[in-house]
Amino acid sequence: MSQAKPENQIDYIELPANRMAATKQFYAAAFGWKFEDYGPDYTSFHDGRLAGGFTTERSAPAQGLLLVIYGGDLAAVQQKIKAAGGTILKDTFSFPGGRRFHFTDPNGNELAVWSEAAE
Repeated sequence: MSQAKPENQIDYIELPANRMAATKQFYAAAFGWKFEDYGPDYTSFHDGRLAGGFTTERSAPAQGLLLVIYGGDLAAVQQKIKAAGGTILKDTFSFPGGRRFHFTDPNGNELAVWSEAAE
């Protein structure tokens, strides 16, 4: 018997990608995400808690939704992102509730990583 899906909660996210191979390589290296391809224009990912996908059907917006990923050690995650080919847009800064930084992936999508821990 399968468990019922939670009502009114984000269940799946989809991000634009114009460089599919680079996208998969980046997120696997930086965060350890796993992928399942559905043709050359779509890949689905699972981060261990939430699922989503990357599609070539639309281009990345200049600004839009900010996807925020949790990371316990911001400095270590930032190094993984740089090593994987990501670009840090905003270095780590404090905000009410913790600290975070912003980066771009190979497609130009802006994301952030946050932690409640002070560094």
